[in-house]
Amino acid sequence: IRMLEQEGLAVTIPRKGAEVAKMTEKDMEDVLQIRDALDELASSIACEQMTKEQLDTLTETMHEFEESTKSKDLKKIAAADVQFHDIIYQATGNPKLVNMVQILNNLREQMYRYRVEYLKDERNYPTLMREHSEIVEGLMTKDKGRVTEAMHKHVKNQVVAVKEMIREQE
Repeated sequence: IRMLEQEGLAVTIPRKGAEVAKMTEKDMEDVLQIRDALDELASSIACEQMTKEQLDTLTETMHEFEESTKSKDLKKIAAADVQFHDIIYQATGNPKLVNMVQILNNLREQMYRYRVEYLKDERNYPTLMREHSEIVEGLMTKDKGRVTEAMHKHVKNQVVAVKEMIREQE
């Protein structure tokens, strides 16, 4: 429980116990601001470093994500989305950047929480698929501007959608 509290995922209420922390717009903006910066860095480096094999794996994973959206299994969909982004980080060839994401596991858990919220609404799937495709195309053509713009748009759309969900829950 204490670990979840430190990660901002739980709160302890005196004489009541622990409960899941409510998502707030500020928390989401803070987390996704960091994700946006790390994704930009990773995609920019991957644009130069990504091998054909890694690009093929990324393309295959993009298609697996698309297939997973038909399953209605939120964990499977989220795992496929995480795998897509992890391939980009691995393709940087920068173990420090990959480790940075692992070191920031707390942040990753919070990112995962917002990712799942975003994935709960099936209306977001076509946008996600289009964005993943834009990211892959930018990496294929080694167009840093295109790939970083696509990454920014990808995170921004998540921010907008999750903010709306948070407001609906309040």
